[in-house]
Amino acid sequence: MTTLNIGIILGSTRQGRVSPQVGEWVKGIADARGDANYEIVDIADYKLPLLGESDDYAPAQAWAAKLATLDGFVFIAQEYNHSLTGALKNALDSAREEWNNKAAGIVSYGSAGGVRAAEHLRGILGELMVADVRVHPLLSLFTDFENGSVFKPAALHTPNVNAMLDQVLAWSGALKTLRS
Repeated sequence: MTTLNIGIILGSTRQGRVSPQVGEWVKGIADARGDANYEIVDIADYKLPLLGESDDYAPAQAWAAKLATLDGFVFIAQEYNHSLTGALKNALDSAREEWNNKAAGIVSYGSAGGVRAAEHLRGILGELMVADVRVHPLLSLFTDFENGSVFKPAALHTPNVNAMLDQVLAWSGALKTLRS
């Protein structure tokens, strides 16, 4: 089987965000495994306009082209007002077929571990034909971040990230056969 390409999607675009810290931590764990190609995919880099509010399709086309190169995803999902960010929802809506028949894991964070954002994300992924995996590392703003801005994850999260990646790779490999 060919090596799988897994995108670690940063789900926030705001100034001062901590998702790059969380994404780099996940990538470090993933790269140490040596079992797939992992890359950070920052939605902020694509400057996606709100869906339907621009005649410039170039950002959405570049976004879709990037997604088409990936076999699976790990979403870094932060919780805002009991849901996912508007930027992540817009990025999800800005492509369609490029999501289909792929797998995804979720690493979430927030005051309640980001669980509400993750649950909303799961419903959206189902509609996009993305199979989300069961293992879900939850990070707390109170215990895994210093002053809410410096990411210092507890060691207990590393086995959960590895278990999630095991599932993402298994499902991504299986679903790739539907796209071939």
